[in-house]
Amino acid sequence: MAAKSDIVNRAVLIEKIREEKPFHYIVQNLESTFGDPKLSSKSDALAMLINIILSQATSDANSDRTFRNLRERFANWEAVLAADEKDIADAIRLGGLANQKAKVIKDLLRQLKETSGKLSLKRIEKMPDEAARNYLQTFHGIGPKTVACTLLFACHKEVFPLDTHIFRVLKRMGILPEKITDTKAHRLLDALVPTGKFYSLHVNLIRLGRQICRPREPLCERCPLIEYCDYGLTRI
Repeated sequence: MAAKSDIVNRAVLIEKIREEKPFHYIVQNLESTFGDPKLSSKSDALAMLINIILSQATSDANSDRTFRNLRERFANWEAVLAADEKDIADAIRLGGLANQKAKVIKDLLRQLKETSGKLSLKRIEKMPDEAARNYLQTFHGIGPKTVACTLLFACHKEVFPLDTHIFRVLKRMGILPEKITDTKAHRLLDALVPTGKFYSLHVNLIRLGRQICRPREPLCERCPLIEYCDYGLTRI
């Protein structure tokens, strides 16, 4: 009964949000302000997943350099799997949290090898979105945002990643409750984002959070989403 109740409550919440915060207008207003970003070509999912792991708690520039360092240090993913965690950590030191990230990467490769016999995530390309998400979440240390980024960026699947900026914006707007788990937030947004607009909305909400809906002193008077924002409407 509890599971059924949760499903009903979620459906009611989704319908309420759709009525009060029409996402097609939100997407439209953001694109009018920031443009309509497009995904680049599909790419290797395993490489993308490891790149996303390395991007945590560091800048984009540091993340890219750290990933290059890892690829230059080791000939292939088999070599990374065979290496000591200390050597992996040394290769990725620039990106911060090196020991923690090295363990996650090593565990990921070990688990992938044990379960599929090879170091590849190519199989997820043909999986339905939900199946691909569930599969990636079986790997230790891989959270909802990392899963969503991998599926969206590498495979172009309709899965929506939320970062710190997006959480802040959507909570201020009244779309996400103040207390919600990462998993539930990701599932909720997957149901709300218009088809074909997952990447555009992801990128533009981050731009909004960095440039206008800042943690301190948000520029509400310049916000293209002010008419849909519970917080912003109290400040103007």
